[in-house]
Amino acid sequence: MNTFAARAIGTERLDLLPLRVDHAGEMAAVLSDPAPHRFTGGAPETPQALRSRYRRMTAGSPDPAVTWLNWVVRLRAEACLTGTVQTTVTPSGHGPVAEIAWVVGTPWQGRGIATEAARGLVDWLSRQPVRQVIAHIHPGHRASAAVATAAGLAPTDAWHKGEIRWLLDIGH
Repeated sequence: MNTFAARAIGTERLDLLPLRVDHAGEMAAVLSDPAPHRFTGGAPETPQALRSRYRRMTAGSPDPAVTWLNWVVRLRAEACLTGTVQTTVTPSGHGPVAEIAWVVGTPWQGRGIATEAARGLVDWLSRQPVRQVIAHIHPGHRASAAVATAAGLAPTDAWHKGEIRWLLDIGH
């Protein structure tokens, strides 16, 4: 049984707030540009579709050994949501592994928001009983590679579904 639970995380400029279904309306607008889907696939979702997805995400993983943790990223100075960060924590033979991902809406890109949010998430994970942090990044996605590097992850030689596996060993 897992003991991980999403809690608010504060950084210098951001509040990472545990995802709620009622974030779907604002997040549909934040993620309405198709450009961020270039490397990850998919397309912008309607508020209704996002609400349905958020309902599934907040209900949690159907596997009791796996924990889904999701946050919206709020830029304090502008009092608005700008993106999301998430982690899936899974058991492994040497301790829990956290796979992370992030997305920031197009209007807020290039301002260090993804980097600050990812660092905040990795910092929080480093205080949890997590042994490794993993991200999978498309080889052409330089911005995400820069975010992963800034958050302490390094590329490996491993690939997963056309993406490079990035890794940070926390090693408690």
